[in-house]
Amino acid sequence: MVTAVQVEAWCLRALGSGTLAEVDSEAGGQMSQLFRFDSDERGPCAVKVRPEGWERVSRCLQLQAIAADAGFPCARPMTDAARLGPGMVVSAESWRSGGEMHVDGDVRFADRSASLLADLAAILEVESPRGLGAPPPWMYWNPPTRSLWPPNPIADAMDQDRVPAHVNAIARAASKRLAATSLPLVVGHGDWESQNLRWKDASPWAVHDWDSLVALPAAAIVGAASGAFTSTAVPTLASLEASEEFIDCYERTRGKVFTSEEREIAWAASLWPALHNARGESLFQSPPTALQALTSQAPERLRRAGIR
Repeated sequence: MVTAVQVEAWCLRALGSGTLAEVDSEAGGQMSQLFRFDSDERGPCAVKVRPEGWERVSRCLQLQAIAADAGFPCARPMTDAARLGPGMVVSAESWRSGGEMHVDGDVRFADRSASLLADLAAILEVESPRGLGAPPPWMYWNPPTRSLWPPNPIADAMDQDRVPAHVNAIARAASKRLAATSLPLVVGHGDWESQNLRWKDASPWAVHDWDSLVALPAAAIVGAASGAFTSTAVPTLASLEASEEFIDCYERTRGKVFTSEEREIAWAASLWPALHNARGESLFQSPPTALQALTSQAPERLRRAGIR
């Protein structure tokens, strides 16, 4: 963590005179600190400090700027990434507050959410996936360590026997299927949860959490989103019907039907955010929201992924 004094000093250098206030973040990552800086010259800015690599954050900001310039509903970066203390990176973007979070995760919302993801895919499809590095842990199947789960010092130090055996078994099966594909990597949003989207009536207003951009096959990005898109403050797993509608609507919006392999990869990836959350619920002994949904739906999702 860094102090407000450090952040204010950076803001004065990067944005000119103004006033700083720390705010509670409703979206954009639990590991980040969010501030509002009211610049005398540029108006209100959102200032974000997070424990990320400078290279990855810089690439994410470049891609966010491309999306904003194309008219996609998101804040526009106002600075480059800068190092602020050991292992901490800071940047500023336009202040884009307001809008409402969709909290009723139904099939009709799948159409809106998937269409918006497809719009972003159309903007970013020509962009290189280089520079994004490893995806966030809820999208990080098959890490180079060859362990089942990506490295997490806090979680890894806990009693792994708390994690139900069937969760590990599902994770192994999904990971094996995802590792078997050679589909090309593309750029996409890797945390497509309802809590990161804001709407005004049925129109999209803001997409947050651009630090979660990933370089993965398009089908995997869509599949993970199809499982996670209904999640609000408490992560869960969308219904099978809603996930299917999400994938179908994405295809319709993009005007391209997934191949049989892409469909299988999408369904395998649909499990991974819920697997990550179910493991966390088990380790931290939280209410088993994702665990229960995963347990009931995994057999059918694995079948659709081509895993018998």
